[in-house]
Amino acid sequence: MSRRLTLHELAERQQSKYALVAAAAKRGRALMDGEPPLLETHASKPVTIALEEIRQHKLIVEIPPVGIK
Repeated sequence: MSRRLTLHELAERQQSKYALVAAAAKRGRALMDGEPPLLETHASKPVTIALEEIRQHKLIVEIPPVGIK
């Protein structure tokens, strides 16, 4: 079994920590609303599942354009 990445390590692999958090929260809400997970996992919390999906490249984090307010 592979070692799990910490949130800090996952954030270092992304260009934007904000985009990572926003994507995980949005996907977590979708999972809570009944969407199925994109992978098999032992995690039970929606945001943890979302972060695992991001780690395994099943979910792509999009970087918002600069200057949007």
